[in-house]
Order: sequence, then structure tokens, then C-alpha cells
Amino acid sequence: MKTALTVIFIIASILLIILVLMQEGKEAGLGSLTGAADSGTYWSKNKGRSKEGTLIKVTTFFTIVFFVDSSNPLLKIYLEKR
Repeated sequence: MKTALTVIFIIASILLIILVLMQEGKEAGLGSLTGAADSGTYWSKNKGRSKEGTLIKVTTFFTIVFFVDSSNPLLKIYLEKR
């Protein structure tokens, strides 16, 4: 079980690095200050269905997996004693 958690942690770490590097920047210039950059355009309405939207969702999933796996030291301590 300890080995499985370590393998999941390593895979999630590598995939998280790759997914973050694949994403584009979020700078929208001065139009983003007033909200004019995203006001009702086709792109803003369908952002979740695009490649960037999918990357954000997958990145969020692997971030949760990474933090759950890395922030659970009691489970790892328990597994080491077995």
C-alpha cells in the first residue's frame, strides 16, 4: 500500500508539472481591470469546452490528488508500522 501511494504521488507530480507548463498565460491587458475583456464573447461563454478549459479541469483534479496524497502523513506512518 505504501508503494502504491508513492507511485501515485510520483505520477501525479509529473503530470501536474506537464499540465501547468501546457497552459497559456492569463494576461488580458488593461481590459481585464474593467471586465471588458470577457464580456459576453463566444470565447468566454464556451471556455469550459475548449482545450484550455479541459486543461484547467484536469490540472485541478491532479492538484487535489497531489495534496491528498502528500498531506496525509498519518496514513503513511500507519503503513510504515505494518
